Amino acid sequence: MRPTPTTHHTPGHTAITPVTPDDSTSAGPEPAGLPDAGQEHAPGRGRATARAADTAPTSAPSGRVLAKATLLTSVLSMAGALLGLVRDQSLAHFFGASGETDALLVAWTLPELAGSLLIEDGMVIALVPAFSVALARRAQGVTSPDPVRALIAASLPRLGLALAAMAAVFIAAAPPLVSVLAPGLPDPSLAVDCTRMTATCVLTFGLAGYCSAALRAHRSYLPPATISLASNTAIIVTMFVLGGHWGVRSAAFGVALGGCLMVAVQALSLWRRISDGPRKPASAEAGEERRPLALALVGAVLLFSLCRHSQVLVERYFGSALPSGSISHLNYAQKVGQFPMMLALMLAIVTYPVVAQAIAQGDLRRARERIERDLVLVASIALAGAAAIVVCAPQIVQLLFQRGAFTAADTASTAGILRVYTLGLLGHTLVGALMRSYFSAGRATWYPAGAMAVGMVATAGIDAWSADHWGARGIAAGNAAGITLTALILLHGLGSHGVPVRVRRLVGELAKPPVAAVCAAGAGFVCTRAFTSPPAAVAAGGVSVTAVFLLLAWVLDAADARALMRSASLTVRRSLTRKLRHGR
Repeated sequence: MRPTPTTHHTPGHTAITPVTPDDSTSAGPEPAGLPDAGQEHAPGRGRATARAADTAPTSAPSGRVLAKATLLTSVLSMAGALLGLVRDQSLAHFFGASGETDALLVAWTLPELAGSLLIEDGMVIALVPAFSVALARRAQGVTSPDPVRALIAASLPRLGLALAAMAAVFIAAAPPLVSVLAPGLPDPSLAVDCTRMTATCVLTFGLAGYCSAALRAHRSYLPPATISLASNTAIIVTMFVLGGHWGVRSAAFGVALGGCLMVAVQALSLWRRISDGPRKPASAEAGEERRPLALALVGAVLLFSLCRHSQVLVERYFGSALPSGSISHLNYAQKVGQFPMMLALMLAIVTYPVVAQAIAQGDLRRARERIERDLVLVASIALAGAAAIVVCAPQIVQLLFQRGAFTAADTASTAGILRVYTLGLLGHTLVGALMRSYFSAGRATWYPAGAMAVGMVATAGIDAWSADHWGARGIAAGNAAGITLTALILLHGLGSHGVPVRVRRLVGELAKPPVAAVCAAGAGFVCTRAFTSPPAAVAAGGVSVTAVFLLLAWVLDAADARALMRSASLTVRRSLTRKLRHGR
């Protein structure tokens, strides 16, 4: 039985702890379905469901609900990522890998940095715990003032003004910014023009990230999952419509337009969520001070995210001194290589609010078990994808990009970089999952930022030496080494600086997926030798890698593969049984 949370008052904040420290607590009651189900399409029923979900969204969701949410988020996010590939294909088709695309990608540094700080990591990691506490207080009966609305009123206006000021500074400082990011560019004026257009994303991405964090805390996963769809759609449309007149500047304008579209979608969904708040009368706790959004926490998260993304800045800096097109080759390889990581981290994105709410309720055992399961599972998914990419890298790049101005030489260079990038894919995935474990309690800790700074320094040092010897592949190797070092440091400190997980047991479980991935890659190389057609080689490699990986995962019981397969088999049988019954 779950301990009943109680509230302890201290000046300036509220701490929620369980009355009975029962570590054997199980998950709470199973919700009827996903919070999004029916809300976006049935206004009347949606408002009622939203009120119910807003009043008590802190109960522990079942594995089935999490699976549905993960599937929904994965499908939409992967659709957005695929549209991102279409965007990159369009860019390669129209402009190839040239000095113009290098200039655009330097300007693209701001959207990538803003996306990491304000949408993917920073804003979500910092705000989800704050909204989780507000929702927990609302569930306890605190409704006047409503904790969620009070948090928004206290934080959103100030944040909006700060983001607008930062965007104005970046627009004005575009020339010196470009000279710092890529001093070796042959045409810096083009990069300056593009940077001034993409700088608007500091405001729009920040507002979209704020709304996304609030929605995820409410367990509303549909609107946040459409962010990349909105952005990439705008970029593709502007390139096709304006590319003939504006060149690569059309893609930069698409970034600005896509940011506005993201804000519109997220803000409308959040407004629907909070417009029909709880209708309970004010409780005795109404006068209680609300827990403020700690600036130290925001600073720690943003510093970590900034250091994490600085690896890209280091790549662009050293890549600008290499032959024209090198930055573009690095970019295309990175975009393909991040697919397995993106798919793996969908689970961590969905379960992060669950972990934060479990900690807010004092249920540390549920949070610990969730984190341990997620880390092993995301590592398994990422490594399976990495094995397939290593096997089929040349064919994948040829199928995706080799057309128009993108030549066979560009394919060979990008594929070589891609294979090197995959060496750090496990590190990137673990860092993305581990940072959520460190900040899920809503407390500031500077350990992750320190670990990421060590990795960034290692990346810069390796790149400075390897770029002269191995070119762009050396830069990719520095990236892989630096992020792997960061992942090891974060894993080592998780038990003492974050949620108290069983680190030794976790390391033992994490050692199983790499064994399966190496064997699966070997089988994939053998199977693809017989095929000269790129589509056939990709199909053969993908099927063989997946089959061998799943078989070895079952043998090693990696990520509780046996239990997962039994559960999936049971779900399929039940679904088929229901269809047969309805058919009769």
